[in-house]
Amino acid sequence: MATKVGDDPDSLIALSTDYCLRNLSRTMCCTGDKGVLRLRPDVFLPSEICDKLVNAYMDLVHTDSDFEGHDGFFQLFSDPRSTRLSRVHLREDTVLDQDLQAIAKQDLIELHLTNCNNLSAHSLKTLSDFRHTLVSLSLFGCSNIFHRKAMDFSFQGFNRLRLLNLGCLPPDVDVEALLSPLTSLTALDLSGLQLPRPAFLAQWRDRLTSLVLYNVELCEEVFHTVLQMDQIRHLDISRESRRSGKFKLTRKLLTAIVQSLTHLASLDISGHVMLDNCAAPPFEEAVGRPSTDPSKSSIYPLRELKRPLQFLGLYDTTLCNLTHIPAYKVTGGKNEEQILNAIEAYTEFRPELAHRAINQLFDIARIQHCGQLLRALQLVIAALKCHKYDKSIQVTGSAALFYLTNTEYRCDQSIRLRREVIQVVLNGMEQYQEVTVQRNCCLTLCNFSIPEELEFQYRRVNQLLLRILEPTRQDESIQRIAVHLCNALVCQVDNDHKEAVGKMGFVKTMLNLIQKKLLDKLCDQVMEFSWSALWNITDETPDNCRMFLERSGMDLFLECLKEFPDKQELHRNMLGLLGNVAEVKALRPQLMTPQFITVFSNLLDSKADGIEVSYNACGVLSHIMFDGPDAWTMDEPQREEVMDRMWDAIRSWDVSSRRNINYRSFEPILRLLPQSIAPVSQHWATWALYNLVSVYPSKYCPLLIKEGGMNLLLSVLELPSSHEETKDMARKVMEHCGNFKEDPMETGR
Repeated sequence: MATKVGDDPDSLIALSTDYCLRNLSRTMCCTGDKGVLRLRPDVFLPSEICDKLVNAYMDLVHTDSDFEGHDGFFQLFSDPRSTRLSRVHLREDTVLDQDLQAIAKQDLIELHLTNCNNLSAHSLKTLSDFRHTLVSLSLFGCSNIFHRKAMDFSFQGFNRLRLLNLGCLPPDVDVEALLSPLTSLTALDLSGLQLPRPAFLAQWRDRLTSLVLYNVELCEEVFHTVLQMDQIRHLDISRESRRSGKFKLTRKLLTAIVQSLTHLASLDISGHVMLDNCAAPPFEEAVGRPSTDPSKSSIYPLRELKRPLQFLGLYDTTLCNLTHIPAYKVTGGKNEEQILNAIEAYTEFRPELAHRAINQLFDIARIQHCGQLLRALQLVIAALKCHKYDKSIQVTGSAALFYLTNTEYRCDQSIRLRREVIQVVLNGMEQYQEVTVQRNCCLTLCNFSIPEELEFQYRRVNQLLLRILEPTRQDESIQRIAVHLCNALVCQVDNDHKEAVGKMGFVKTMLNLIQKKLLDKLCDQVMEFSWSALWNITDETPDNCRMFLERSGMDLFLECLKEFPDKQELHRNMLGLLGNVAEVKALRPQLMTPQFITVFSNLLDSKADGIEVSYNACGVLSHIMFDGPDAWTMDEPQREEVMDRMWDAIRSWDVSSRRNINYRSFEPILRLLPQSIAPVSQHWATWALYNLVSVYPSKYCPLLIKEGGMNLLLSVLELPSSHEETKDMARKVMEHCGNFKEDPMETGR
């Protein structure tokens, strides 16, 4: 069998790590004084395991709402004699000064802190504890760590440090003074910083192999300095957009970069406006397929290259549209490949660019066809996980996921991949109440088989949908989609699921929506879906039926009948729900009022939705009649009169009618068969079985046989009180099921 995209299983170490983090006290930890977790005394964990535990912990904190973080988690790694950390990646506001302080004794080689805005100047002292071992350090976006109180901090003593990322730090940081002790740097990222005197970069001209100056204000002095760095392999002088910079990149300057930096393998000039023409005119371009050969380059300055670049950033430039580009990987907006490369390259540190690229991917998936589905999905999922708190990413990412998971692509996607999509969609719903995000996320969920594909997050998705529906004056489109999803989620699930959702406030929420629609005198899809959802959630769940009655559901039923007398679908849904309520013996006395019985009796004559409304009204009355004459506590209407109307209604139905109904069990019907207290109830039950096994034999014959229906039908034949027409119908049901057993290949509908 062919493997679907994204179907690779998790590694054993990944599964083990996840299990340990979710079960710390049952695996590597025990509870100490005051309930504080501490590492078991017999546990020693090497760096390969500790690094994975810490980094996976951060992922779970940010991407899994069911995962509960531990205040003292980092304290578990405080003693290097039992735990060893080497490479740690921490991100976002959940990281605090005390977390970094907890691991201060570790000999860290690599420490990446990204957008950790709750780290203060106190953490600089902790950084100093790592100075003898750190090789790679990133403080990207940690805007509060270099507060004015920290101006006396120095990188003095960080002699092993080779890679440093100070991107997006506050503008008042004196970069030159801060970096002066670091004589051995080979990679430096100064994205978004101010460089009053760029010449200071020359101190690393013989060492620096990677220099990132994204969104740095460029000038002649910067380029004069950069062109001296003949060891550079990766140079990034890109900008957020062509509108954001005053400096214009000329053909002469680009040629100088290529000629001077002979080891160059990666160059990013995204967002630049070319002052003069760097592109070869169409008549001069080499003919044939697109080539990476520098000699055929459509970009004049790049013809000076000795070999193709590994990476070339041309996003938001006109150069990305040219035919012959001497690079193996190019970012741009010309085609799907360039767009995916842009999402991949810019997601982590440049969400403003990733957002635009995802928007372009959205257009491809919506209008054209996505040729690299797995890669596209994985990149969008990664962006949504990485930037859970970035509204623009969440809006564009959730919109792209809607088109990337629709029917056109569905058959190529694995269960695991689709579950990842569901997780990030729910994260977005959880984080943002904004209309566009909520609508995109709800629409994306509609691309999945419900409830089957959402079962693994069943409780969470229901909670989020009910939260969306809580304010009754909600955006109309979101309300409609959310109610539809709620209805689908409680259809065809077991009773335990329905009871759990009922306790979340499902019944109350649906009734509130119905009340609001009644006030507006509007019977729309939200109204009909809400009644349908109540029909589904009350099926064989007495607690939910009780909630419906306790919250004045019957009053709303009567008001809807009065306000919308011609809405057939609405009537069918309401009567189906009341059929569920009537199946609960303890609740039937609440239906035994002259007003309700009269309404049900009148609906026996309804032709709405074929026989459905009449059938369901008769079902409600059949269960009430089953309680016997002693339970009939009213003078009008009389029991015999109502029963006569029931007989007339049943005789008027066409037994070959196709049905808009779905039975998971016949138990509520079968209990009406072996009794003599209400022959009309017995007749209704027998007619229901005859209709279903006649029209849908392959579905309902096995169910009837499985639930012992054949013996109960025999008892109908033996009871003196059974009417002849009921007995005749019972024989036909038994005959249908007998024929089905003899010919199990029956496929008739």
